[in-house]
Amino acid sequence: MLSIIELKITEQLEEKSSLVIAIDGRCCAGKTTLARQLEKEIPCNVFHMDDFFLRPGQRTKERLAKTGETIDHERFEQDILRPLGKKESFSYRPYSCRQQRLLDEIKVSPSKISLIEGSYSCHPSLRNYYDMAIFLDVETDEQMRRIQARNGAYNAILFERKWIPLEEAYFQKYKVKEHCDLVFRT
Repeated sequence: MLSIIELKITEQLEEKSSLVIAIDGRCCAGKTTLARQLEKEIPCNVFHMDDFFLRPGQRTKERLAKTGETIDHERFEQDILRPLGKKESFSYRPYSCRQQRLLDEIKVSPSKISLIEGSYSCHPSLRNYYDMAIFLDVETDEQMRRIQARNGAYNAILFERKWIPLEEAYFQKYKVKEHCDLVFRT
């Protein structure tokens, strides 16, 4: 998988001076792991969609009733994607779900490659910013095993009953996998 992605990146860099690549997919399919692996192999900036989870005041009944709206994709576009297009230094403030607040500012210097990793990164409002999109898939049994190992048995139930159905609705409604350039089962 890694060598295929690196080859595609090399091919695209022959035509473009910089790339913005999204890594979307099912929870516990390995999106963060893949971003870390790529970051070790090629110089790049990595941005996490989890840093743009809706803040408490944004979690209205109306917003959450819409498919794919658990992420503040408007702030992500404004704070990350538009500045990346200018190829200049910028800064942003990630949101911490654990602390329920925006964290200190992170300064970003331009890089030839920027990776956007996380569920909802291929939201239709963001797709046009990407030069490449990757979808990671995982079998249901393996997904639940990984969730339980990472989040514990209690939280695995929450994922199974809440987060996975929300993701699946997003994948189906917006045909996320079908819009991606590369699809891998992990």
